[in-house]
Amino acid sequence: MKTTVKRRGLLALAALVPGTALAQPLTAEQRAEVVQILRDSLRQDPSILRDALSGLELAEETERAAAQTRAIASRAEALFRDPRDAVKGNPQGRVTIVEFFDARCGFCKQLHPTMEQLLQRERDVRVVMKDMPILGPNSIAASRALIAAQRQNQYGALYDALMRLREEPTEPVLRREAERLRLDWARLRRDMDDTATTTRIERNLELARALGIQGTPALIAGTTLIPGAVDLATLQRLTAAQRS
Repeated sequence: MKTTVKRRGLLALAALVPGTALAQPLTAEQRAEVVQILRDSLRQDPSILRDALSGLELAEETERAAAQTRAIASRAEALFRDPRDAVKGNPQGRVTIVEFFDARCGFCKQLHPTMEQLLQRERDVRVVMKDMPILGPNSIAASRALIAAQRQNQYGALYDALMRLREEPTEPVLRREAERLRLDWARLRRDMDDTATTTRIERNLELARALGIQGTPALIAGTTLIPGAVDLATLQRLTAAQRS
């Protein structure tokens, strides 16, 4: 009896919710009848509403995931094969991970040694670096410095330095770190303000928005997006999935 009540209640609710398979235009009389069935069913079994809401949440989450997969697939060229992007690991690696990061992000700094472990253990992995400065002016300055350092073939070295940094990447700090790595500071400072540097940052931010990325770090491999800092085992499962 209870199963029948729940089924009737769920069917009645589905008929009222737009976008569900049973939803369709109802006359005033039909709608009143459906509402009465729903009220009677809820009175007998209140769990109907909980189960229905859970089902709707699952359907929405499934659709969000599908939309994100489509968005990644449609932007594969910009994500995985943009020749302007810096790459860590093996430039010719058969497995590619894209990392959106902010140089001031604590979780990005937490992920950094784990990613280094992955690259040491798995020599066929390339990591495409996408600067995504979202944490204020110092984040933007650090991203500008990294992109400028790439012109002196020192993106990776400066990136490692900034990930280990435990102070704000203000301009004096950026200069100190750059000169410690024997970068030409005067040239780097000019390149930081280059319009191409600005365009690249804007392109990364636009790409992140299109993919629904709201924070850093965010990793993409294949059509899978993983938000946040993850452990080595998760990274290894991600790369294994790409190989298979």
